[in-house]
Amino acid sequence: MKTKSQIRLLSLFLVAILLLFNYSCNPNDPNNPTSSETVKDIDGNVYHTVKIGTQTWMVENLKTTKYKDGTAIPLVTDNKVWINLPTPAYCWYDNDATTYKNTYGALYNWYAVNTGKLAPTGWHVPTDAEWTTLKNYVSANLGTSGSVAKALAATTNWITNTSVGAIGNDLTKNNTSSFTALPSGYHSNHGAFYDVGYGGYWWSSTDSSTSYAWNRYLYCYGGSLGRYYDSKSYGFSVRCVRNY
Repeated sequence: MKTKSQIRLLSLFLVAILLLFNYSCNPNDPNNPTSSETVKDIDGNVYHTVKIGTQTWMVENLKTTKYKDGTAIPLVTDNKVWINLPTPAYCWYDNDATTYKNTYGALYNWYAVNTGKLAPTGWHVPTDAEWTTLKNYVSANLGTSGSVAKALAATTNWITNTSVGAIGNDLTKNNTSSFTALPSGYHSNHGAFYDVGYGGYWWSSTDSSTSYAWNRYLYCYGGSLGRYYDSKSYGFSVRCVRNY
């Protein structure tokens, strides 16, 4: 027959085992690269999340048509109107939501990003510095054969051509980060759409001048996460990162 002391010790041991198990399976553990957690935007779209280093990112591109306060974001489908538009707007690639919305999300100009209301509550559009943090972590911990692009790119939807290096070659993509970057293309500031299947472009919330803002991109021929500044009138994808 067990004594009270033995029962108490056994209980403490079982509690310790449960706590250890919970910690090892906790999706917020920085040593656990993936998470089963999801988040909804105000439209009800559901996004999966992934823990990469100290950051938690959405796995899909944003596709909300409203700001988090419920205000509608202007949908601009007239390419002539989009040109050098100095106010917030969004569109779907090729103005075709049926084909592109669910997979690639929306394309927003930077003025929509700059409202500070684009991301769901508790999330935000990453700064240029936060994109750098992601790149540095993946490069140091998850890059394959020196390629950040391979570790970030989804294994589907990219152009398949074995003569193309990095992520254009379907034999080399691996998405070890679970970031699942897709080639969603962009809307230029002269009205045309480019690069779906070939490249993905994402805004940061950091501008570089009155007319330009920093963004990041993956292109099928490249091996890294590129950084550039473009006109704030461009339509790029948006990935959100959790507030800390």
